[in-house]
Amino acid sequence: MVFVTPTPHMKKIAIIIAALTLGVQGSAQTKNFELGKWTEIRSAILKELNRSYVDSLPIARIERAAIDAMLSELDPYTIYIPEEEAEDIQMMLNKTYGGIGAIIYKPEKDGYVSINEPYAGSPTVKGGLQSGDEIMEIDGLSVIGLETKECSDRMKGKPGTTVHFKVKKVRSGEIKDIDITRERIHLPDVEYAGMLDDSTGYILQTGFTEKVSSDVRSAVQKLKSQGMTRLVLDLRGNGGGLMSEAVNIVSLFVPEGSVVVTSKDNEGKVTTYKTTYDPVDTLMKMCVLVDSGTASSSEIVSGALQDYDRAVVMGKRTYGKGLVQSMRPLPYNGTMKVTTAKYYTPSGRCVQALDYAHRNEDGSVGHIPDSLTSEFKTAHGRTVRDGGGIAPDVELSSKKYSRLIYSLVLSGTIEQYALHYVRNHDSIPEIDEFSFSDEDFDDFVEFAREKEFDYRTGAKSHFDQMKKELEDEGLAESMAETLEALEASLDMDKETFLRLKKDEIIPFIEEEIAVRYYFQEAGVKVRLRYDDALKEALAKF
Repeated sequence: MVFVTPTPHMKKIAIIIAALTLGVQGSAQTKNFELGKWTEIRSAILKELNRSYVDSLPIARIERAAIDAMLSELDPYTIYIPEEEAEDIQMMLNKTYGGIGAIIYKPEKDGYVSINEPYAGSPTVKGGLQSGDEIMEIDGLSVIGLETKECSDRMKGKPGTTVHFKVKKVRSGEIKDIDITRERIHLPDVEYAGMLDDSTGYILQTGFTEKVSSDVRSAVQKLKSQGMTRLVLDLRGNGGGLMSEAVNIVSLFVPEGSVVVTSKDNEGKVTTYKTTYDPVDTLMKMCVLVDSGTASSSEIVSGALQDYDRAVVMGKRTYGKGLVQSMRPLPYNGTMKVTTAKYYTPSGRCVQALDYAHRNEDGSVGHIPDSLTSEFKTAHGRTVRDGGGIAPDVELSSKKYSRLIYSLVLSGTIEQYALHYVRNHDSIPEIDEFSFSDEDFDDFVEFAREKEFDYRTGAKSHFDQMKKELEDEGLAESMAETLEALEASLDMDKETFLRLKKDEIIPFIEEEIAVRYYFQEAGVKVRLRYDDALKEALAKF
């Protein structure tokens, strides 16, 4: 055995290593102590409340509120899901549920349930129900007095089981008994795939649940067989989902073995995710459309394709969610979706917003000074930056809607009119020929005039707020004449304002009507007619 006499330098290194080790151990001990301390305090508080509180203690309610409040202090994405909400996990992961496959509408608690939007090929359609039919009873129970959710819950159930309805048919008024067998309903993430012209394919993808990458692959192959030489992948409003599906979608367009994303956890462990499948096409021109609602896995796809200079990204800066969530089992069959890492694009960018707690009204990150961000390089040497979402290569103008449109949609006025239209029209032309006529719009105006919704202009809304503040400050009386004159100039009756915004309203009505005759895909086709951002992208692509 050979002994080495330690030198002063070696002793210094040993002291440093020992100090570091003790520091790590001390940190862990402090962390464990804090956890134990607060667990003990919380337990003591509950026991004391249970013993001393003047009224019966609603333990389940206050514990759930405490858990939700605790997790909200971390980030918006770490949440607790109890056993009774397990169905939400299935919707979150794969957009499936057991049911009849229809969106229902119940404007009044003491009214019937309307079949609003049936899904193509669903048990609803197979059972002979159509948009506008009114459900009077579900399994012998009257829907009068039930909330919408109660009705929806009674329609859902294990696939293969039967639900019995008493239905009032939309046009004949006939009362019928209808049995429908529930199925496993899957809401597709690829809402539409089609050719925009002889060479341009278009795919609208709205989520990243299980197997969506297979659907995108099939859509790309179908469009290529129809002559597609360039592709528009629309990820606007796509809030993301499974990271694995994002990796698989990027795999369709870049060489096998390419890095798509890396993640880093709280211990600094780095995990790299690469493409593992043969691509469908690595050369075809591509455009990815994004906006402030494009988040998470959508940002992985758009960021990777941008970093490889594989696609031109067009639109608005994306949401800026660069956090990875994982599902963790909890006692009593609960689940916690917990943020476990941050992700980075191939160039090294973390797209997580610097401050995800403070955003613009539309959810966007807003402007971030270059001084707070870092530069990164794409495969071809272009400069891209981190600090909050994916900045598009090409900015597209975004359409701004009037206050009236939001009011008509949120009040349900347009939705109610679509059902009114269905009750009075057995059919409409094929979707490419369908349009809302001037006579139809006159009918809508007559319908809307009788409905309650806020039809003030944006200017009138701001005026009303200003007037209230002046009244609160005691200044309105001295300005009465001026305020009256201004208010008179801003006032506009309901019909006049509706007719003024005719061109803005019609696309929304056409879309709502289209889905009730030709299902959801028809609604997308109508939306594309009026998509100015898409038209701008095609001109610059």
